[in-house]
Amino acid sequence: MTAVQTTAPTGHPAPSRARPRTAVPAALAATALSTLALLALVGIGTLLDQPLLIPPLAASMALVAGAPELPLSQPRSVLGGQLLSAGAGFAVLAAAGPGPWAAAVAGGLALGVMLLARTPHSPAAATAVIVALQAPPAWPFLGLLALASALLVAAGAAGSRLTGRRYPTYWF
Repeated sequence: MTAVQTTAPTGHPAPSRARPRTAVPAALAATALSTLALLALVGIGTLLDQPLLIPPLAASMALVAGAPELPLSQPRSVLGGQLLSAGAGFAVLAAAGPGPWAAAVAGGLALGVMLLARTPHSPAAATAVIVALQAPPAWPFLGLLALASALLVAAGAAGSRLTGRRYPTYWF
């Protein structure tokens, strides 16, 4: 077995590559922001009698609230990644029909589409999977997904004013 190097070649301790610990007030603010935004999705979905809260959007909000500086968290990636991935899911659905095999292809294809469009957003790959598994009606789903994604971005922007963390770091 090989031991893990705990010192740099100079003999000094190796620098930590882990993200710095989040301060408790910042963690509480991110948690509150995320919870309120997701509750808003449920409330609006209830009023529209359409579900707006799907699991990938909870992961999107976790990125926006918890790591607002990451490229994956920026509006371009949240909105573009979600919509392009859903589009990939609908394309696979049209070609292969619903099912787990189609869902696997849709999830992989979504990554390629996001990378080519410079909109990487890992939770969005799960949106493609949901589309290929559940075969929702395209236009209502895409409209609601756009609305929900925009609400998450707006919540992140509003929350940045309260927390002092910069979001977004760029729009497009």
